[in-house]
Amino acid sequence: MSKFEEYYLQWLQSNINIDKNPRRRELLEKGLGHGTIEFLRMVWFPAVGNFNDLYPEWEIRDFSNGYRYIDLAYMPAGAKGGIEIQGYGPHARDLDVRRFKDLCRRHSLLALDGWTFLPVAYLSIIDEPKQCQQMVLAFIGKFISIDVSNQLNWLEAETVRFTRRLLRPITPIELAAHLRVSDRTARRILSKLVEVGLLESASGKQRIRSYKPRLQ
Repeated sequence: MSKFEEYYLQWLQSNINIDKNPRRRELLEKGLGHGTIEFLRMVWFPAVGNFNDLYPEWEIRDFSNGYRYIDLAYMPAGAKGGIEIQGYGPHARDLDVRRFKDLCRRHSLLALDGWTFLPVAYLSIIDEPKQCQQMVLAFIGKFISIDVSNQLNWLEAETVRFTRRLLRPITPIELAAHLRVSDRTARRILSKLVEVGLLESASGKQRIRSYKPRLQ
């Protein structure tokens, strides 16, 4: 069993176990669609490395008091991010006028309800997974970005933004190259940001080798 399969099965089962909504639980027990699984396998997991704050087949109520389901809801700290996989099989080719209008209405309702919506084409997942991964990281960045304190100088502020955009640990050498400063200056910046609680160690204790954002 691959690392993805292990994480995926645990994540899906945990959603089934904790959900008290019989409609959603029934959908989850049937398994996710092929397009959604391939998105998770080829895009989300390679880019993010976990399924934290991600919920499959998330149920919402529409303005007609009916039920609709989002393929994947990303909801860190109560945020509303929706991801849907479009165009698998005959879906896009056979989209008639009625279904097209309903799809547009669906997206409109999500936007009006405060959702940030990310449609992903199935063919892009297959043909352009790296581009999709970059798009996902930018999507996630909308929800975990922070206001940079005006008490930071511009090098410190850019370091915070840089680490948030990457969503992975960075080393002093990487930061030095990005800011075009010396390694010593980069380490001094990183140390200060750890002291003020904006960054934390990703590896190393006595001497930190890499740094990551400290999420509130």
